[in-house]
Amino acid sequence: MPLPQRITVVTLGARSVAALRAFYAAMGWVENDGSDETYASFTTGSLRLALYPIELLGQEAAPGDRVAASDTWNGVTLGVNVATREEVDEAFASALAAGAQAIQHPTERSWGGYSGYIADPEGHRWELAWAPWFTTFD
Repeated sequence: MPLPQRITVVTLGARSVAALRAFYAAMGWVENDGSDETYASFTTGSLRLALYPIELLGQEAAPGDRVAASDTWNGVTLGVNVATREEVDEAFASALAAGAQAIQHPTERSWGGYSGYIADPEGHRWELAWAPWFTTFD
């Protein structure tokens, strides 16, 4: 059987599961049953966002590799597409109120959309975007 063409879970290696749980809860996200101080997850449409201690995740996904202790960007962004430009601005403001760091305020993009970037308390980057051709939402 070939690998199915879908993504069902994104796991963020967390330096503090508790801090990230509090951040996502402050944004209004509802945790799944079974979440605690060592693991938390949130269902986002057809995808689950999981928070797992970075040291334990490294033992599973990168055995033998050194886990970076810095808060530098790891080259990965997560995205949330919304239906309008105005919803980008509203989501951006809501994320900042919950404790996100503004990386780049929403702006018109060369690819024809409108988006901005925030970082959660551990530096994971999120793009909040409107794209006129993206019409599938949860």
